[in-house]
Amino acid sequence: MIACPSCKHLNMVGAVFCEECGAQQTGAGEMITQTIHTDQVRFDTALNVDKKNIQIPSTPDTWGNLHVLDTGQVLSLSERREYTLGRISEGQPIMPDIDLSAYQAYSNGVSRMHALIKHDGLRIVIMDLGSANGTYINGKRLAASVEQSLNHGDVIALGKLKMQVLLKSV
Repeated sequence: MIACPSCKHLNMVGAVFCEECGAQQTGAGEMITQTIHTDQVRFDTALNVDKKNIQIPSTPDTWGNLHVLDTGQVLSLSERREYTLGRISEGQPIMPDIDLSAYQAYSNGVSRMHALIKHDGLRIVIMDLGSANGTYINGKRLAASVEQSLNHGDVIALGKLKMQVLLKSV
C-alpha cells in the first residue's frame, strides 16, 4: 500500500491517482503508461449473424442498440442523437454518456472518453476520441477524430470490448 501525498489515504501499489481524493500518486516523469496491443484481437466471422433476422428491442424513439458480445447485454440508444462511450473513474471531471465499467472496460482497454456514436438523421457514425487502445469496426482500426459510418450488424471494438451494432431502419 502507498500513502497519498495529499490526504494520506492508503492506495494499492501502482495506483496513479488516489481513490479517495484523486491526487496524482507519482511524479509526471515517473509515470509509465501501458498500451494493450490489439493487433492480435480476433474478430470471428461467427459474430456476423444473419443481419436480416436480428430482433431489436425498441421504444418509439430508439434508433439503435449496442449488443455487448461477452455478456449479451443490450444497451439502447434513444432520446438523444449523440452518446459518448467510455468508463467512469473516480475523480474524473467529465463523464461518458454510456459507462462501460460494468463490462470490464478497464481491463479491456476502454479509455475514459473512448468514442462518440451519433445519429444525424441520415446516417449513424462512430468516431474515436483519441483513445489509447483504439476503436475498430469489423477489425479495422479507425483514425482518431474521423467519423466512420456504421451499418446494422457491424462489430465495433473499443480496445478489446466488442459490441454488435443493431440499428433500427431509418
